[in-house]
Amino acid sequence: MPQGPGRPTRTARVAAVLLAALLSLTAAPATAAEDATPSGSGAPAVPLRVATYNIHAGAGEDQVFDLDRTAAALRDLRADVIGLQEVDVHWGERSDFTDEARALAEKLRMRVFFAPIYDLDPAAEGGERRQYGVAVLSRHPVLHAENHEITRLSTQTPDPVPAPAPGFAEIVISVKGVRTHVYSTHLDYRADPSIRAAQVDDMLGILADDRGPGVLVGDFNAEPSAPELAPLWHTLRDAAPDAGLTYPAIAPQKRIDLITVSDGITVTGARTHATDASDHRPVVADLRLPREDR
Repeated sequence: MPQGPGRPTRTARVAAVLLAALLSLTAAPATAAEDATPSGSGAPAVPLRVATYNIHAGAGEDQVFDLDRTAAALRDLRADVIGLQEVDVHWGERSDFTDEARALAEKLRMRVFFAPIYDLDPAAEGGERRQYGVAVLSRHPVLHAENHEITRLSTQTPDPVPAPAPGFAEIVISVKGVRTHVYSTHLDYRADPSIRAAQVDDMLGILADDRGPGVLVGDFNAEPSAPELAPLWHTLRDAAPDAGLTYPAIAPQKRIDLITVSDGITVTGARTHATDASDHRPVVADLRLPREDR
């Protein structure tokens, strides 16, 4: 699980360059969640299928790198928006120096926003920068994208100390006119919960600045009952409490991959998907987003 130095400066509001690249990708065909609904006051809630998946840098439970297998697992979810964790972009030999974010977006015909946690010098002169982080795939138009900083403890430097670092992804999408915030996160894996507690506090501070429906997904490296996650449940709800365990992918023992939603969002169903395309199982939830009265 590579994490480390070379962090970019905080993106105060990621602007046109990132969005231009993001929006240039081919949009996907409509899914069942994109059926037409009337707008305005009293209109029906808007359906949205969301998912989260730690893709283990494209390697399965068998430790074999196979991004086509990863893409097939994602395709089977039939999700409208997917938060990804452990995404390599030209990172190293383990993933053939592939830009996994862009490759998966192209395979699935979705838009993508990649938020690096680490941004390191190329492995060889003239090569691409080595990046690792989280991403969000979307079938819906993306209005804004941002790579936020939260507290991290690097795995790429000796004797690391807690410090702000990027890799908390946010996109704002338009779902039939409903402006919706979607966040993808990957919290610290260590047994000591103090870093995760700081990360939860940081994320809640960022969410507090936003308005409208919000969906936070990711690999929390802690189960929902963990004390360090308790502050989340004052603001968000666990969308998939009965969906099943997620880690490890084969004979899972824990539920650490979570989909959480803000007040006003209705959950109509949720499940895990049994696949060994990673060392985690993906989670998918069907939501209904409230429309604002006008």
